[in-house]
Amino acid sequence: MYKITYTMLTVLIFVLSVSSQELKPVSLPKPDLKRTGTLMDALLKRASVRAYKDSALSLQDLSDLLWSANGINRPDKKGRTAPSAINAQDIDIYAVTAEGVFVYDYLNHALKPVQKGDFRKKIGKQSFVGTAPVNLILVSDLSRFNRGDDNQKVMWAAFDAGIVSENISLFCASAGLATVVRAMINFDEMKSVLKLGSTQKIMLNHPIGYPE
Repeated sequence: MYKITYTMLTVLIFVLSVSSQELKPVSLPKPDLKRTGTLMDALLKRASVRAYKDSALSLQDLSDLLWSANGINRPDKKGRTAPSAINAQDIDIYAVTAEGVFVYDYLNHALKPVQKGDFRKKIGKQSFVGTAPVNLILVSDLSRFNRGDDNQKVMWAAFDAGIVSENISLFCASAGLATVVRAMINFDEMKSVLKLGSTQKIMLNHPIGYPE
């Protein structure tokens, strides 16, 4: 009979403990394309809000938010809700929550884990950033632009991030969520937290929650 030693048992317990602490992928429900509200109403209500309730966003609200920001709206062409310069589709959306850091997988409409842990307070010095239930960070991968010099690529990235940012703001206004767009970010620290590569550039941050 195979004998389990004390050392083997200790290793097994450690492995099970570590695996149970891993950040899991999040499958998002299908976006609700029949939510009530009009564009004019969203424009009327759009405002910068810096105070949020403690409660986490519902999975449906998070799903609709990410899809509205930069999801696929034309599956046959993989077209997105936000246009991008030369169709580079350079903007990735990272979600920083109390549980950990995720990146939005728009192809599968899911959240892929980056790392476990609450890093919200590392994003910036303003206190409301560290308590917002979710922070969306817009990151441009400049390598996806297949032409243009460095200055041109950064300018295109800024345009594209601005469009995604407005999608976020208008969805939040229409859905009863609160947000504000921020560019005051701890860029060096967050680049490490998000595990970004050399061609990825942090552009903007949206703290998001239910209004107080």
